[in-house]
Amino acid sequence: MGSSTGWLPVALLLAAVALSSVLSPPAAAAAEADGADHAVQQHSERISGSAGDVLEDNPVGRLKVFIYDLPRKYNKKMVAKDPRCLNHMFAAEIFMHRFLLSSAVRTLNPKEADWFYAPVYTTCDLTPAGLPLPFKSPRVMRSAIQYISNKWPFWNKTDGADHFFVVPHDFGACFHYQEEKAIERGILPLLQRATLVQTFGQENHVCLKEGSIIIPPFAPPQKMQAHLIPPDTPRSIFVYFRGLFYDTGNDPEGGYYARGARASLWENFKNNPLFDISTEHPATYYEDMQRAVFCLCPLGWAPWSPRLVEAVVFGCIPVIIADDIVLPFADAIPWEEIGVFIEEKDVPKLDTILTSMPIEDILRKQRLLANPSMKQAMLFPQPAQARDAFHQILNGLARKLPHPEGVYLPPGEKHLNWTAGPVGDLKPW
Repeated sequence: MGSSTGWLPVALLLAAVALSSVLSPPAAAAAEADGADHAVQQHSERISGSAGDVLEDNPVGRLKVFIYDLPRKYNKKMVAKDPRCLNHMFAAEIFMHRFLLSSAVRTLNPKEADWFYAPVYTTCDLTPAGLPLPFKSPRVMRSAIQYISNKWPFWNKTDGADHFFVVPHDFGACFHYQEEKAIERGILPLLQRATLVQTFGQENHVCLKEGSIIIPPFAPPQKMQAHLIPPDTPRSIFVYFRGLFYDTGNDPEGGYYARGARASLWENFKNNPLFDISTEHPATYYEDMQRAVFCLCPLGWAPWSPRLVEAVVFGCIPVIIADDIVLPFADAIPWEEIGVFIEEKDVPKLDTILTSMPIEDILRKQRLLANPSMKQAMLFPQPAQARDAFHQILNGLARKLPHPEGVYLPPGEKHLNWTAGPVGDLKPW
């Protein structure tokens, strides 16, 4: 059981709640643009140094992207068949496609392109429960690559090294939601030279290849906007979390799901009055996050979840419990400064760690989280806005230019093995 003797002294906790500055998320960026929200300006803090500059970079004019015109079965037909794809946490692959179609970086002349993009929706073929079918995803991707390599000459010139793909699956291009099976499968061999834009990030992991761009999962901006509360609402909840602690359906024996970290949270803090944690997901979920000082972001099957986005957007200090996680846009967002990192083995000491934080550190993290650019970088709004996640992805691609000499292969030279991988992945789609 977590210690109860190290609780934040009442006066300090009240100070943290009273002085914390919560900002209205997507609205904050718009207010900044209008010059209207003085509270945002007063209680936010710009990221100092190169990280702040990178976050506000404009990618337009720094790269050109050619979009392959793939048959609808690889993208739009899937959404028409199952519109749930538009709202789940993997939807970045859909909205990135829509954004690029009208983006200023798009070129219709492939000969002047810096990057080639194939819009393949690998997470849109869903089970009745709304989860991507893991055995379908690699076959869809493989089929699309075969199509573009046969119809256009550009893939074969580089074996895909100047191509990028959005793969927002639990474990990226390993295409499985269970880590053990994802590791066994590995990244689809045909993507070994491509740049992967993915939500999954963990150091020294089979499913994260060097040079990948880590992005936030999709969280619906309009839905969050509809649940905003007054920005001066006190943060009366110290620690907040809603979600599973055990996954008895997929991990009946326990201990494998979330590597036991969520189970430890529940067993240690279910009766701690400073911890508002439950499996119930109330209608006031977004409002409650705006009333909380700390929001727990533990790993589940994968190390990432939309809670990270929600915490940043709602100004709730993210408490990240996922060893070796690689976070979205880490070269632009100072995660160490805005969040709290807890090793999985230290979950039983979480109350002591959080109640021991100096009030000055808490307030500074809140000021940094109040920065509209920070919030904007985590969102995929429609229509797109300056400095949003779409533009951060383009910034990441632009920073990889120019391509190194080894990208372009001598005529006839090939690096990829088209028959490698699990037998099931080689089946036609």
